Amino acid sequence: MLFQQNFHKGINLGGWMSQCDYSQKTLDTWITEEDFRKIAAWGFDHVRIPVDYNIFQAKDGSFLTAGFDCLDRAVKLCRKHQLNMILDLHKTAGFSFDEGVAEEGFFDSAAYQEQFCQLWEEFARRYGIDPEHIAFELLNEVTDQSYIKAWNRIADTCISRIRKIAPDTMILVGSFNNNGAKEVPYLDPPHDSNIIYNFHCYEPLLFTHQGATWTVRIDPEARMTFEESGTSEAYFEELFAGAIKKASENNTVLYCGEYGMIDVASAAESLKWFKAIHAVFEKHGIGRSVWTYKGLDFGLTDPKYDQLREEIIKYL
Repeated sequence: MLFQQNFHKGINLGGWMSQCDYSQKTLDTWITEEDFRKIAAWGFDHVRIPVDYNIFQAKDGSFLTAGFDCLDRAVKLCRKHQLNMILDLHKTAGFSFDEGVAEEGFFDSAAYQEQFCQLWEEFARRYGIDPEHIAFELLNEVTDQSYIKAWNRIADTCISRIRKIAPDTMILVGSFNNNGAKEVPYLDPPHDSNIIYNFHCYEPLLFTHQGATWTVRIDPEARMTFEESGTSEAYFEELFAGAIKKASENNTVLYCGEYGMIDVASAAESLKWFKAIHAVFEKHGIGRSVWTYKGLDFGLTDPKYDQLREEIIKYL
């Protein structure tokens, strides 16, 4: 499948157009051409670019230039350095995956849903002309299970509208529980043959997120080794089994849009985890994008990886 060929090994550019201060300085300087050059030299074939709606849309839904200008630059740099791109809407009006963020109402609001669809139509007009190299990810990490019925409906409606503009673009759709792998079977059958089932994987969370301070699910003082976590290739085989079955039954493929290890864990411990999950990705032909290139507590460019970075990149 073309998607598997073009989106096999990727890296996220988090903190640039999402989860940032939204300043013009950040848009201009957080990621530069040198970063694209380095990513290509490391052997990645694509980048996943998270973006937040508020740099593209004003509160009334009208379009803003700053976000599109930055994204246009990213597209040009991808082409120059022969990288493909997944455009990921990380946050939309009325919804955020972040705990404690006052973005709510999307799944019940026709106005928010219309704003969401209009933004995707604009993305389709601008970036849907290159379906071999640019894919769309509708929304990052739907949270509660209570949203899944509405989300399946919203996604189908939005895809129908995108298809009138960009009939061949690959579109990624994830499930609830923050794009959980076990939740992929709750997704509706694909709208068409260019729909990809998307999931994220940070399991086991107590290992990959040890020391995290932004979620109540983690004791920030607790520490755990790879061996203590119970992680193994068999662990990931079991975790992904339902998603693999669902994709096969619906004649599509899987993609892991995020996975990674927090900077609190050592590079050596991180390498063990990456080796285990990589083996299962490769066995089942699952494309993926590691979280993340720079900063945000998960950066591959962080100093902790200086001695083992080349080895770890082999298993991404």
